Amino acid sequence: MMRLKEKYIKEVLPAIKEKFGCKNNLAAARVEKVVVNTGFDPNVRDEKYQEAISNDLSLITGQKPSVRQAKKSIAGFKIREGMPVGMTVTLRKDRMYDFLDRLINVVLPRSRDFRGLPEKNIDQNGNLNIGIKEQIIFPEISTEKAGSIFGIEISVVSSAKSRQEGLELFRRLGFPIIKPENKE
Repeated sequence: MMRLKEKYIKEVLPAIKEKFGCKNNLAAARVEKVVVNTGFDPNVRDEKYQEAISNDLSLITGQKPSVRQAKKSIAGFKIREGMPVGMTVTLRKDRMYDFLDRLINVVLPRSRDFRGLPEKNIDQNGNLNIGIKEQIIFPEISTEKAGSIFGIEISVVSSAKSRQEGLELFRRLGFPIIKPENKE
């Protein structure tokens, strides 16, 4: 199986340069970083709960997550400034390509009733956002040992200048992006 970074250099980069008329390799769209994050209930003051989420994210990404605190107090949600409300991991370079390779070839096909990623998941800046409801679809997580099930949000940030450039990049990289259905 060809690794994703090699595929980008050998196949995707020349195709994108030709299609969008880029003369320089650095002008062509590329994946800059992948941000994986999750939120949790700040009112659960159980250290083991937060540690279990941290361990699962570490297994999934291969990197230790950083804890994010609330920036301001919100009385309706019983959140105070400085309380931990989530965890995030930013992947770059080789870890990023390894994670995306596993995401495209293993994780997304494993998810139940998966028919592809809708085009609307790509924003106007050419970035792709994916929401995963359960972390147990990653092969690194054992379903028997998973104490709590939580959702993950994955943002694939590209250097694309437009939505079309980002769409072309992700399609050529192998993301299963489907066209919207016409409702007539």
